[in-house]
Amino acid sequence: MTWHDPEVSSGTAGSGEARQAREAQQAQRLRDLARLRQVRDRIDRDHAQPLDVEALARGAHMSAGHLSREFRAAYGESPYSYLMTRRIERAMALLRRGDLTVTEVCFAVGCSSLGTFSTRFTELVGTPPSTYRQQATHTTAGIPSCQAKQVTRPIRNREAKVNGPQLA
Repeated sequence: MTWHDPEVSSGTAGSGEARQAREAQQAQRLRDLARLRQVRDRIDRDHAQPLDVEALARGAHMSAGHLSREFRAAYGESPYSYLMTRRIERAMALLRRGDLTVTEVCFAVGCSSLGTFSTRFTELVGTPPSTYRQQATHTTAGIPSCQAKQVTRPIRNREAKVNGPQLA
C-alpha cells in the first residue's frame, strides 16, 4: 500500500500556495486602501495645516513615492493635487463671503505663497481669486451656502465635459 497525495497526483500542488499568495496580496491591498482613506481624511480635516507628502507618508507608514503612486491609482490624482483642490474649495467659500482679502484667504486655507495660491486657484476655477471674489458675492447672493458650494465647486480639466462632437 502506497501513500497518495490527491493534490500532487491531480497536478494542483501549487494551487494552494498560489491561492494563499493571492489572498495575502488582497489582504495587503485592503490594508493599503484603509491607510489611503486615512490619508485622504487627514487632508480633508487638516487642509489648513502645513502638510507635505513626506509627512502624510510617515503617518501612513509608507514611503512618499509609494503613497503618491497608490493615492493616484486609488483616487485619480496625487496627494498634493487633492490637498490643493480642498484648499481651493475652502478658499472659494471664504471669498464668496466677501469679508476677507485674497491674501487673508490664502493664508487661512494653509497656503504659504500668494503666487502659488493664485496660480492654482486660476487653474482650477478659471478666474483669478480677486475676480472670483468680486463676481461670486453678487452671483451667489440669496443662494443657501450648501447649494452655492455645490454649484461653484471647481472642476478639474479631466472632469470637464467636452462640448465637441462625440466620436464613437
